[in-house]
Amino acid sequence: MSKCFRASGLLAAFFAATLASPARAETAPDPWPGLVTDIFQGRAMAERDGVIALEAPVRAEDAAIVPMTLRFPEPARVKTATLVIDQNPMPMAAAFTVGEKAGVSFISTRVRVNSYTNVHAVAETRDGKLHSEVKFVKAAGGCSAPAVKDQDEANANLGKMKYREFRSAEAGRREAQIMIRHPNNSGLQMDQMTHLYIPAHYIDRVEVRQGDELVFSMEGGISLSEDPNFRFTYAPNGAKTMSVVAHDNKGNEFKAEWPISDAS
Repeated sequence: MSKCFRASGLLAAFFAATLASPARAETAPDPWPGLVTDIFQGRAMAERDGVIALEAPVRAEDAAIVPMTLRFPEPARVKTATLVIDQNPMPMAAAFTVGEKAGVSFISTRVRVNSYTNVHAVAETRDGKLHSEVKFVKAAGGCSAPAVKDQDEANANLGKMKYREFRSAEAGRREAQIMIRHPNNSGLQMDQMTHLYIPAHYIDRVEVRQGDELVFSMEGGISLSEDPNFRFTYAPNGAKTMSVVAHDNKGNEFKAEWPISDAS
């Protein structure tokens, strides 16, 4: 899927759309058939069959931090889950690979939405079939919205992580959240002092492990919001630690590890 993150594709999409207004986005040609070809090699996919569910707001309160949740009613069936924001300059926001024994029943994150758009969630099950769900989200300007934090402060805290645990409502599972300090600059944001565009700088890979076993890995891009975070469930395997390795597009690597509360 790395070709989906080529800079040339980003710039071509950007100058074609030029931060389309809501009115233009509603009347623009549907990009989804082309995205199916580019991201999923034109493979057939079942629609709205219950394998994957997408939770997204109808109208976003803030286009730069739009919450999205991918749910898997039958976690053992899901191998990968891809979140595609159709009208974004870089449409593939995140592609998750789920550990075979991880028991992940949902993954939540926050994304930028650049214009009124369909958002697709696509799951590949372990038998190689694709399944999709779609929601329409009203938001605009998320990819070019000014950075929330001071860039010097953001760079000083680059890659710092936090880990939180929650009581899960699902029997036999735990719930956790991982937060990564990173500006995740889209390349479309303007420095308010210099009036120059801030270069793209974003988390592009994350790997989460419970002990030695994979919980999930992610390939992402500029559509992920500033300070990426992921909330998820998992099935405990008796491991004592949760660990993360993250990389960004400038070659930086960030690592962290935490004890799992009440690990058996």
